[in-house]
Amino acid sequence: MTILAASEAYPLWAPNYAAETAISWIENELVSALTPPLAGLRLLDAGCGTGRRLRDLGAKQAVGVDLCREMVDAGAADLRGNPRVKILTADVRAMPFAAGSFDVVWCRLVIGHVRDCGSIYRELARVTAPGGRVIVTDFHEAAYAAGHRRSFRAGDEVFEVEHHVHSMAKQLREAAGAGLENVAVRPGRVGASVEHIYRSTGKSDLFLEQVGLPVVLALSFRRGA
Repeated sequence: MTILAASEAYPLWAPNYAAETAISWIENELVSALTPPLAGLRLLDAGCGTGRRLRDLGAKQAVGVDLCREMVDAGAADLRGNPRVKILTADVRAMPFAAGSFDVVWCRLVIGHVRDCGSIYRELARVTAPGGRVIVTDFHEAAYAAGHRRSFRAGDEVFEVEHHVHSMAKQLREAAGAGLENVAVRPGRVGASVEHIYRSTGKSDLFLEQVGLPVVLALSFRRGA
């Protein structure tokens, strides 16, 4: 299997990225549980991909940024016509927003693509308003140790996306150094909610082997004053 840097992988993945996987399903359950009601709030999705998670949220404003132009373009048509939602191309380590611009900030399954996770935590903290919430998800260490990889098919080939393993302890240290107070840690495990995805891909036996395995780590923070 060919391993690609995220900058090489996502332009190839963009046309088929909308397909839900067990990892993305579990991750979405975690984020939904940790995100406060968004009515009247400003939301940022840092590393939004196609922006598919920004639709129909009820936020006052929903903004997504992603470094991959192909991903942004793939999602732009679906979001066109909604004045409260926009996505643009930008690096999550240097976003074009003033300090304190958002009340809730997501960074979802992105941080493992960057070698220095501290650079992302500092930028997430910068753009979050005092008292605001930051929710970060990552590929769980246990999943990587068990052989799970971020992979996708393009044509006849399967590619793996380069991943940097950041321990929970390291992420909590970097977040604290950036001024973020941890308020929740949640592992997302393989369970009944994703059995249908394993079954639809002919992997029912694998599902039985992996039930209970933590595959996603979710961290919730509050921005200090």
